[in-house]
Amino acid sequence: MLALTRKKGEALVINNNIEITVLEIRGDQVKVGISAPKDVPVYRKEVYLQIRKENEEAISVDGYQALKDILG
Repeated sequence: MLALTRKKGEALVINNNIEITVLEIRGDQVKVGISAPKDVPVYRKEVYLQIRKENEEAISVDGYQALKDILG
């Protein structure tokens, strides 16, 4: 993990097309803005983990068998 120090208004760039800017700092909370191409999904981690869990459940053995049954 790369750890960086940034002040309000400062940014960092990832892969030439994603920019993360520190918008506000209040106590122990930091508000960040993310500029990324529309084809790059950006999720809060807890949302990403829920999506991943649901996707894994959808391709479970039972789901796979159901798909096989449908397709013949």
